[in-house]
Amino acid sequence: MFLICAKNKLCYYKYPIFYVWENTNQLIYSLFSTQQKLSAFDLYTSPEEEIRIIVHHWIRTLNIKLGWIKDFDKLVVNYASIVFMFDTFLSSKLINTFTGHTNWVRSIDYSTFDDCQFICSGSDDTTVRVWDVDNNKQIRLFNGHSKPVFCVKFSSYYYHNHHQNIICSSSSDNTIRFWDFKYNKQLQIFNGHTNGVYGIEFSQFNGGKYLCSGSYDNTIRLWDVETSKSLHVFNGHERAVWCVDISPVQSNINNDNNKMNNIGVINGNGYTICSGSFDNTIRIWDIETTKQFNAFKGHTNYLRNDKTVRLWDIRSGQQTQMFNGHTSIVWSVEYSLFLIKNSSGNSNVICSGSRDNTIRFWDIRSNKSQLYVIKEDKIEAEILCLKYIELKKKDKTCDLNLCYGSGNGSIRIWG
Repeated sequence: MFLICAKNKLCYYKYPIFYVWENTNQLIYSLFSTQQKLSAFDLYTSPEEEIRIIVHHWIRTLNIKLGWIKDFDKLVVNYASIVFMFDTFLSSKLINTFTGHTNWVRSIDYSTFDDCQFICSGSDDTTVRVWDVDNNKQIRLFNGHSKPVFCVKFSSYYYHNHHQNIICSSSSDNTIRFWDFKYNKQLQIFNGHTNGVYGIEFSQFNGGKYLCSGSYDNTIRLWDVETSKSLHVFNGHERAVWCVDISPVQSNINNDNNKMNNIGVINGNGYTICSGSFDNTIRIWDIETTKQFNAFKGHTNYLRNDKTVRLWDIRSGQQTQMFNGHTSIVWSVEYSLFLIKNSSGNSNVICSGSRDNTIRFWDIRSNKSQLYVIKEDKIEAEILCLKYIELKKKDKTCDLNLCYGSGNGSIRIWG
């Protein structure tokens, strides 16, 4: 496994490209783009002191100023000392359960603030809740939404720029709301969508200053978190947009510096939004131009309703793998950093959660093999959302754990 430093030849800025991440789960994904000139070194064989030297060398020689992350060197050193083997995870067990929601838990997120670990959750019971992981208890409950809450995210932008502990939530009441869970108050509301808002995601560039959202009104919007303004509307989906993500993969639709809009994205244009819809398509959009540059077609029913998990090549738009095994709706999928022994290359593991009450793990490089199944035996325990989290232990090391929300209102951590 390698750490990658990249500088884009097509970039209009002199600085190399570094993307913002919240934890080491996103490290390699955040730094990598196929359009960039890459420098790499082996994380497994390079000693920690050598890693520190390389990081500081990058800072000096590349004159990095924009979007720099203060904890970069700490994250790299920490990551280099951790290897998550899937064989170890096979012996894991349920280690924690959080109860309080009275309906489906649609979304969860994890973050650390001031050395404390938190999980936030959104539910069909219309509430947003915050949980103290270290003390295993609920510490906040927000009741501002009038309909089910579909997605929740911790905001890195508010923490790093204003030292505020902020959660963002989206709901079928057509709104996106920001909550200060340190001072237990609602901070702001984004209005603009004309129907329910399902998926939301913060940008990895500019420290999370931008937010994208997908809605039942068939549109995607890009927002400025600081000003609360809606910057762009993306039109093209024929039905509701269920989920969105912002990717460092560049579209290269617009390489003309004079045609850039006024978003002011650090390190150039070309960043993309990925969206999944009830129209059975996944689409990729260029953030700067709002143009769609690719659409993935293959799912036969509302994406997840065909019971399959599919892997796509972003550049070609082609499906590369299809995983069968679930017996009902697939609600959620998640990548992990697990490695598999005796497997060629750097194998990647993905997991999926389903209405069939199971979480299934798949090796994407070993002939579509299903690796492992976690089965929930409780009634109405369908798996609605998944999140890999790196829980800190008392000795300051980290374990890779799986957190998931279910149809019976519980949140569980497996590890």
